[in-house]
Amino acid sequence: MGVTGPPGPVMDRDEVDRALARLGAEHEAIETSLLALQDHAGRRLLEGAGLTGVTKERWASTEASITLLWAYFDAYSDALRSARDIRSRRRWSSREDLAELTELLRGESVTVAGSATATANAPTLAGSGKLSESFSLSTLVDRMNDLYAASLDLVVAADAVWSALPARIDLLAAELQRTRQLAHSVGVRPGEHPAGDDLERITHTLTSLREQVISDPLAFWVPAQGSSAPGGGRPDTTVYDREARALEDVRREIDAVLTVRQDAEQRLMRLRDVLSRADRTLAEARTARGEVLAKIAATEVPVVGGPPTVLQEQVAAASEYRRHGQWHRLSPLLESLERKAEDELLRARESLTAVTAPLAVRAELRGRLDAYKAKVARHGLAEDPFLIERYDAARRMLWSAPCDLRVAEQAVLRYQQAAAELLAAPRVPEQGGPQDHRGEQRP
Repeated sequence: MGVTGPPGPVMDRDEVDRALARLGAEHEAIETSLLALQDHAGRRLLEGAGLTGVTKERWASTEASITLLWAYFDAYSDALRSARDIRSRRRWSSREDLAELTELLRGESVTVAGSATATANAPTLAGSGKLSESFSLSTLVDRMNDLYAASLDLVVAADAVWSALPARIDLLAAELQRTRQLAHSVGVRPGEHPAGDDLERITHTLTSLREQVISDPLAFWVPAQGSSAPGGGRPDTTVYDREARALEDVRREIDAVLTVRQDAEQRLMRLRDVLSRADRTLAEARTARGEVLAKIAATEVPVVGGPPTVLQEQVAAASEYRRHGQWHRLSPLLESLERKAEDELLRARESLTAVTAPLAVRAELRGRLDAYKAKVARHGLAEDPFLIERYDAARRMLWSAPCDLRVAEQAVLRYQQAAAELLAAPRVPEQGGPQDHRGEQRP
């Protein structure tokens, strides 16, 4: 070192003391960080885990980096110790001491043996086959910072995945087990119900997911975009979230089956009641159709169908499911039957309405005829011969069987028109003397 001379101007005592203080602080910080990394729970887990995949590859490289870190730190410590020894020789360092210190503190005075870099696989060094390599203290600090950041990033990422996913998977697996037991109690089993098949698939997926997370945590790590901080990112929970949603869907299905088990009898009773009302309505429609055909002429009356036998068969099947506790089969069947029964009742009511429409028309015409008769009577025209003739004609048509609605409607219209004309015409007093305001003849 004496031959080449110090790099740049020789440092004075104050510069040397300030540099030693700064390097000492850096030494303490680096030592604290390395010890923290050495004791990090994630690093200890990585050392003892049976790793696979990308985690196995990256941890092998990181272990080499950590070994190299300690080699660098030891060399850095030796260099700092040598510098402190030289400075402590005299209170006022000689120029030769200052030149030696300048070379040590600023020059490439720190030598790391090639065997250390080779053993560590030296991921950041080129030419690891060299017998040794020299660095300045500042360069060595930069190298240690880079290696430390990369090593800590991997350790923190693996630890974050292990801290988040296995515990959540275990909780979901426990919930899955409870759901499986509940499903089994209501007859939801693999091969017999889709929800049972889903539970089997979720079980296999969670078991496989946990094994993969434990052996290859870095495969489930998503680095944060643009983040340079160690451990910047988040665990990838895509598979876990998907299975959690699937289990929630199965739980809702099981809840529906449980609800069916609790109120199946009441629902079956309501179902039979709705179908019974539909049958009675259809029977009423058939009776009404015969009445319409007998009482109304020249009218097309729709045919009334009978009750569907398929629904009755399905109701019988639902009762069998309930009797044998096959709730998983009863649940969808009841929901389907309830919709169909309401549709059947609506169809029966519409059929009755369509069949009795001619009778409703006749009733409306009868009501209209009587209403006009009452109106005519209030105006003192009840004894008018012309109106009596028109009224009797319309009444005979409406109260005869079979009734031709078209002809009867025309007769009612003729009576209405005649009544309207008489009501609108001025009243002429009868001959035989003056009358008072009540139409009575005065003496």
